[in-house]
Amino acid sequence: MHTVEYYQEKFNEHLTSRVAVREPASLYEPMSYILGLGGKRLRPVLTLLTTELFGGRYQDAFDAAMAVEFFHNFSLIHDDIMDAAPLRRGKTTVHQKWDVNTGILSGDAMLIEAYCYLESYSPSVFKELTMLFSKTAIEVCEGQQYDVDFESREDVEVAEYLKMIEYKTAVLVGASMKMGAIIAGATVAAQKDIYDFGLNLGIAFQLQDDYLDAFGDPKTFGKQVGGDIIENKKTYLYLKSIEMADKIQSRELKDLFSIQPGKTDMKVKRVKEIYEQNGASKATKKAIASYTKKAFSHLDTLVVSDKNKDVLRQFGKALMGRKV
Repeated sequence: MHTVEYYQEKFNEHLTSRVAVREPASLYEPMSYILGLGGKRLRPVLTLLTTELFGGRYQDAFDAAMAVEFFHNFSLIHDDIMDAAPLRRGKTTVHQKWDVNTGILSGDAMLIEAYCYLESYSPSVFKELTMLFSKTAIEVCEGQQYDVDFESREDVEVAEYLKMIEYKTAVLVGASMKMGAIIAGATVAAQKDIYDFGLNLGIAFQLQDDYLDAFGDPKTFGKQVGGDIIENKKTYLYLKSIEMADKIQSRELKDLFSIQPGKTDMKVKRVKEIYEQNGASKATKKAIASYTKKAFSHLDTLVVSDKNKDVLRQFGKALMGRKV
């Protein structure tokens, strides 16, 4: 097996060689644009890596990896439209650079092309990949809808939030890895273990993102610290705090989250104090550790070489290595 950086380099080379603007340019330019915004390409990289983990050739997984990357970017285009987001990875979003209708149609085309990439596989492998891909795609849509619904609900519970991030974020990580296992011809049991590894690591990563949004180092986090608080997002920290707070503290927290975004430095400071006081911050760190441990437990049951397992362990540690 190779390093994660090696797979990133090879996938980026392949992506560049396969993506070209064709007619009508107004449909394909936005697709090329969002794919060109960069990112770590972790999902397609995991497909390549997992194929070799189980003894396959990573080159055989390029088309599946392309399907994963096209689907992921399709979802980003549509999410940005739903959120009216002006920026994506520091650049103008597709619907802002062109228009909403173009964003919708180019996103739709990316979803269709994602499925087209799977057509290169043998009928039996194609069927397995497509069934997994379709299941994952509808779960991502369900997760997005849960997220939208939560914005107007005051009774969201922790278990519901965990289901939302599992569907919206983690299932695609798990599926990316399982696709590699399918291509390599791994056993059904091994496919399940590698899927569960990716799923739980994805949940842990999102919970860590929630935590770092409030308590991360502004110099290393890469985003505005306190952004979720300013935007009144019901993250794991917030929901756990509501669950653990007394009536007075719960009422104060809800009042603080009714303040519209603006000059809210004092709001961020006070909310973080509440998270610390009632134990929500500690509970979140405990949940992060629990899901990370659960992810790594699935590696122990895999019947692959320790050397190959170590590549995944190092990947997981690096992914979760942001300071909590």
